[in-house]
Amino acid sequence: MKDFIAAEDRAVLAAHQLDSFDALWALELDAVDEPNTERGGYSTVSRLVLGESAYYLKRQTNHLTRSLLHPFGEPTFARELRNIERYQKLGIPALHAAFFAQREVDGKQQAILLTRALDGWQDLEHWLRDWSERSEAQRMAILRACGELARRLHDAHQMHGCFYPKHIFLREAAAGFDAQLIDLEKTRRLVFGKRDRIKDLEPLLRRASNWSQEEVWQLLLAYVGDKGDAKGWSKRLGARSAHKAARK
Repeated sequence: MKDFIAAEDRAVLAAHQLDSFDALWALELDAVDEPNTERGGYSTVSRLVLGESAYYLKRQTNHLTRSLLHPFGEPTFARELRNIERYQKLGIPALHAAFFAQREVDGKQQAILLTRALDGWQDLEHWLRDWSERSEAQRMAILRACGELARRLHDAHQMHGCFYPKHIFLREAAAGFDAQLIDLEKTRRLVFGKRDRIKDLEPLLRRASNWSQEEVWQLLLAYVGDKGDAKGWSKRLGARSAHKAARK
């Protein structure tokens, strides 16, 4: 996959001599969380501030995903960049990439993905804390934003694959809340219609366990826009949740 630099970020990176793989790879930065080692390699994330611009610098070695097109594996960041670009073309609100490059060094596959920081946004996990203490208007606006985001995602025939509170970012706006998605590594096309949609939505509702039935109903209304359809979706989601619970 070719190196990528977003036009909007090229000047900032060049001004700090960070518009190359080697320069970004050599940076010594603290990680914002523990390295991801689940795929046999490792992947780290660090915050990078360049003047008034803030980014998250993600670097990985032998952290690979395999597919029919890449049976021997490719960096997961390569797949995520393709998904970021696809979301932009489809008009699905999501994070923006500033830089991507990959190299093979001493037989190891290394990759960098630099994304713009979502300063001013908070993930849904943040908004769920002290949920009962938030105003009803604020709670309803958050539920509508999440439901509408899910609708835009699925109407574009995409399945996120990890539609969790920590991957949904929200920001207060004049008309309520804006919402967008991060972590697009597992995104794929909807293949099985309603089954895939349910598979995407159910983990969100299970993790947002402090939502009442009425609040879930409001989210579903925003998602489907019709009370009759919302009832059907509620039943399907309840059935999947019961099935998941029975398997534990």
